Amino acid sequence: MKNPRDIIKRPVITERTSDLMAIKKYAFEVDKRANKTEIKQAIEQIFKVKVTGVNTMNMPAKPKRYGRHEGYTSEWKKAIVTLSPESKELEFFESV
Repeated sequence: MKNPRDIIKRPVITERTSDLMAIKKYAFEVDKRANKTEIKQAIEQIFKVKVTGVNTMNMPAKPKRYGRHEGYTSEWKKAIVTLSPESKELEFFESV
């Protein structure tokens, strides 16, 4: 099995995801090759909580310009993780 810290890259904190935290849903940037089962196991190992659902989506590259230079942002994968009602809040997000 892969290292859980290699699967979960970073949390995604936006206005929308901070609203989802009230209903125990958290967003993370994950490895593009990770599947839902690996993401669930990684979250449960890192944060010691019970995960009831994982939704994933591939975020496409967007065109960006800086002056006369053009390019694209990187593609990445986002996972929305739903915790069970009896699970505790994630400590990482308490200050948000």
